[in-house]
Amino acid sequence: QVQLVESGGGLVQAGGSLRLSCAASGRISSIDAMGWYRQAPGKQREVVAVISSGGTTNYPDSVKGRFTISRDNAKNTVYLQMNSLKPEDTAVYYCKANLRITGYYYWGQGTQVTVSS
Repeated sequence: QVQLVESGGGLVQAGGSLRLSCAASGRISSIDAMGWYRQAPGKQREVVAVISSGGTTNYPDSVKGRFTISRDNAKNTVYLQMNSLKPEDTAVYYCKANLRITGYYYWGQGTQVTVSS
């Protein structure tokens, strides 16, 4: 079992910044890639950023250059630095952890990010 707890969401004006954190506990040694996803009302959940166990990152074009994912393995925490936020970034942001070998994955409970225009 892996538990993920997100924090750092909130209300920010367009152009502002937020930093999300996701603290992992449980079977930490089994975690491979981690990522951030978001889901806006009436829309499907979409990937925002992914980071491999080796630190390789990937972003969709919608956030590339504005968002940065990082992980601190010593603290078992993954971060999402979000800059130049836009109203369309408004969503519930979820942390996801993928396990090695089994392919199982776990989700956090989500944190709301609201960007006002």
